[in-house]
Amino acid sequence: MNRLPQESAKRLARHASMEPSDTTVVATHLISEFDLHLFGEGRHWHIYNVLGAHPCSLNGEEGVRFATWAPGAEAVSVVGDFNGWDPLAHPMTAHRPGGVWEAFVPGTGPGHLYKYAIRSDTGALLLKTDPYGQQFEVRPATAAVVTERTPYNWQDGDWMHRRAHWDWQHAPIAIYEVHPGSWQVHGSGRWLNYRELAHQLVDYVVDMGFTHIELMPVTEHPLDDSWGYQTTGYFAPTSRYGTPDDFRYFVDHCHRHGIGVILDWVPGHFPGDDHALARFDGTALYEHEDPRKGQHQDWGTLIYNYGRHEVRNFLIGSALFWLDTFHIDGLRVDAVASMLYLNYSRKDGEWIPNVHGGHENLEAIDFLRELNDICQSRYPGILTMAEESTSWPQVTRPSWVGGLGFCTKWNMGWMHDTLDYLHHDPVHRHYHHDKLTFGLLYAFSENFLLPLSHDEVVHGKGSLLGKMPGDEWQQQANLRLLLAYMYSYPGAKLLFMGGEFGQHREWNFAGELDWFLLERPLHKGVQTLVRDLNRLYRELPELHGESFSPQGFEWIDCHDATQSVISFMRHSGDGHVVVVINFTPVPRFGYCIGVPADRTYQEVFNSDSRFYGGGDIGNPLPVTAEPRQWMGRPATITLTLPPLGAIILRPQP
Repeated sequence: MNRLPQESAKRLARHASMEPSDTTVVATHLISEFDLHLFGEGRHWHIYNVLGAHPCSLNGEEGVRFATWAPGAEAVSVVGDFNGWDPLAHPMTAHRPGGVWEAFVPGTGPGHLYKYAIRSDTGALLLKTDPYGQQFEVRPATAAVVTERTPYNWQDGDWMHRRAHWDWQHAPIAIYEVHPGSWQVHGSGRWLNYRELAHQLVDYVVDMGFTHIELMPVTEHPLDDSWGYQTTGYFAPTSRYGTPDDFRYFVDHCHRHGIGVILDWVPGHFPGDDHALARFDGTALYEHEDPRKGQHQDWGTLIYNYGRHEVRNFLIGSALFWLDTFHIDGLRVDAVASMLYLNYSRKDGEWIPNVHGGHENLEAIDFLRELNDICQSRYPGILTMAEESTSWPQVTRPSWVGGLGFCTKWNMGWMHDTLDYLHHDPVHRHYHHDKLTFGLLYAFSENFLLPLSHDEVVHGKGSLLGKMPGDEWQQQANLRLLLAYMYSYPGAKLLFMGGEFGQHREWNFAGELDWFLLERPLHKGVQTLVRDLNRLYRELPELHGESFSPQGFEWIDCHDATQSVISFMRHSGDGHVVVVINFTPVPRFGYCIGVPADRTYQEVFNSDSRFYGGGDIGNPLPVTAEPRQWMGRPATITLTLPPLGAIILRPQP
């Protein structure tokens, strides 16, 4: 429901004073001064238990306490299906100063629909949904739903205990990025609900060997085409797939099967829909008044005013809400770069410098530091991840040394360089060899995550497979090569759904993935390869134990541009593995590299294996190193390199 029923709107226009009628119940102040004080300071970490709609009892009567922040409003009332959407039935009382409005409405309870009718200081009549609503109608309807907060019977105690103590910096992190509405659909064509996803998706992810699922935003949003990145309900899982308890079931089921859940979360901007946050009380409340600070030109959205304590509290409260009430294991914070820079995607004259004359958004920087400090201190073991595409320093360093405090940062440079390199026909790749080597100059300046994300398979960019040159076999070999390169390169891993079996077409949010492709051997081979890479990545500490440390990586040879071959070692403790990658379709026989010891090496992975759809060129027998110096190392091994292939060798005991 996006507007007042016509008759109610007419009544409100006639009775603009919004004085209570004879049947109105006017509540006394139920919110404590301490709660209001903390909120005014921006430090009420359980604000979601105060604002919004909460079933309770007053003087022996059951009902709902409604509360919202609207300091610029002249009057506010609760409207809903319990009062015929009549704005005169249940006016709210205000706490002044501060602008929090509240009312207790007896006889209401879970399942009732509601909104707030707001009269601005200009006399404008607004109908707004609840910023703190914890459940909403299925779009295109936009009313909030009163939700019962009964205790959920969580079964993930072992997971939560382990999470609080895990050493994530030395653990494997392999994330499967999912859009819940288009991973698979029901046979009838409808979306899978959270409980169906819990079983079908988790079974698949466990079989494939991923450690985490990252959900594209499931915070409530009105437009399917936004994929959730234009959020209106920061405290509600989208009702497209079920209820809040259905979502809790999903997370609980993931945890009971050893899978973490990361939520894509969007605190950088919000849509300008009339029913939601935009000019909530008739003023620029959550956003900036000046469009040079308050409007995001690229996305047609509004930018949060991080200088307001209550706005920061709203956002940090949202983050804590998901970590607390849904046991979420991490937040991937979207579009951090757009938050950090006042001149992001703006020309001269279109932005306002900070107090020092610079382009840094000082309020957003403080917000991000506080967000990370609060979330990580209150929920040890959770991950905060920054999608940040610039060279901003110390994104993943603690706030007390001047960093932003994130756990990991998406390595967009690696992603762009690698995909650009592989886009070239192999005959030209030797001209672009620096695309493979440059990234190691900064690889350990942050705790990097390597993303092959949804962003690379939309808006005409084609699929991962479609980016690869050559005929079908070469495309598939290049894709296998890309995946092997990602899993052997230092950093955590993220792969968007469909990439694990080589989907041909660009991702379409309106339909499910092309699962029928798994009937074709080459696509089935890519899926088998990803399953084996995940297993190897998890089993070999050399591949994950020092992902964020320069001690975990060592070049063997980064200079063989002529043959488009790179070779390196990954270390952990006293162990090491050797990785050699041939980026041309020409097999290399008798290829020598230097190794640190006179030992026998076993090929433990070959992307050209027949099990993956390859030609089975490689080193099936153990390779014994010769005590001959090569490449500055005391021993040499002689290898056969498969075409467009990657091999991993491990010294035998």
